Amino acid sequence: MLLSEMITIILSNNSHHFPHTFFLAGIPGLTAAHIWISLPFCFMFFLAVTGNGVLLFLIWTEHSLHQPMFFFLAMLSFVDLVLSLSTLPKMLAIFWFGATAISSHSCLSQMFFIHAFSAMESGVLVAMAVDRFVAICNPLHYATILTPVVVAKIGGLVVLRGVGLTISFPSLARRLSYCGSHTIAYTYCEHMAVVKLACGATTVDNLYAFAVAIFLGVGDVAFIAYSYGQIVRTMIHFPSPEACAKAGSTCTAHVCVILFFYGPGFLSVVMQRFGPPIASAAKVMLANLYLLFPPALDPIVYGVKTKQIREQLLKMLRPKQIDPT
Repeated sequence: MLLSEMITIILSNNSHHFPHTFFLAGIPGLTAAHIWISLPFCFMFFLAVTGNGVLLFLIWTEHSLHQPMFFFLAMLSFVDLVLSLSTLPKMLAIFWFGATAISSHSCLSQMFFIHAFSAMESGVLVAMAVDRFVAICNPLHYATILTPVVVAKIGGLVVLRGVGLTISFPSLARRLSYCGSHTIAYTYCEHMAVVKLACGATTVDNLYAFAVAIFLGVGDVAFIAYSYGQIVRTMIHFPSPEACAKAGSTCTAHVCVILFFYGPGFLSVVMQRFGPPIASAAKVMLANLYLLFPPALDPIVYGVKTKQIREQLLKMLRPKQIDPT
C-alpha cells in the first residue's frame, strides 16, 4: 500500500469541517507573470530530475563508489528527487494551466512528503558531517568505524526520525475546522500555511511546528558546526599546507550543500522576524527557493567538486572506442 494511501486512511476518521478542496494561490500579485516565472522553475526541475537520477545511477552501478560517503550522497539524491517530484509538477500546473485546486487528501499527502523529506535531508547532511569528521579526524579507523552495518543504521535512523517527527502534521491540520477561505497563499501545501486558514485554536499546531523546527534547524546545524569545528581543529595540526588543502577540498561540496539547504530557510525566518515587512510574493519566492535550490544544485556541486563522481561521469559520457579487429 502506498504511503499516501495509508495517510488518507489514517486521517479519514476525522473530517469535521474539513474542506474537500484547497486552492493554491501561486505567487500572489504576479499571476500575470506566471508563465515567465515558470521558465526557471521548469529548468530547475529538469536539473533536479536529471542530475539526481544520474548520480543515483552512477553510485548504484559503479562498485568503486560503494563507500559510506557515496551511500549518504545517494540518500541525498533520492530525497532531493522525491522533494522535486512532490512539489514541482503541481507548481508548473499552476503556472501553465491555472490548476490551483488540490484535493484535501492530495494536499495532506504533499504536506507530509515535503516536511518528512526535508527533515530527512537535514538528517542526511548531519550524517555526511559525521562521515567527514571520521575521515579527517580518525582516518586510520574510518573503515572500522563506518562499517556497512553502521552506515545502514545511520540511514535507517535518518528515515525514521524524518517520518516520526512529521507524520503528525497532516492529522494535526485535519482536526481543525476551516470555515473561511480555503486558498493557501503558497504554491504547495505547507503545514503552517494550511493551519493559518483554520478558524479554531491552533496553539498545539503552532507549538509542535515550532518545536520540530528548532530541533531540526538549530539542533542539526549545531551538530554540523561542532563537527566542522573539530575538523578545522584537526586540520590546523596537519604537517603541511598541501595535506590541509586536500582534506579541506573533500568538505567543499558538503559545505556548499549545507548553505543551499539551510540558507534560504534561515534568510526567510530572519527577514520575516527581524527585517522590514516584505511582500507576500517575496515570501512565497523564498519558500520556493528553499525547496527548489537544493535538488537542482546539489548534483551539480558534487559532480564538479567530487573527483570520483566527475571521473565516472566523464567515463559514462566518453564514447566507447570500437576495436577495429
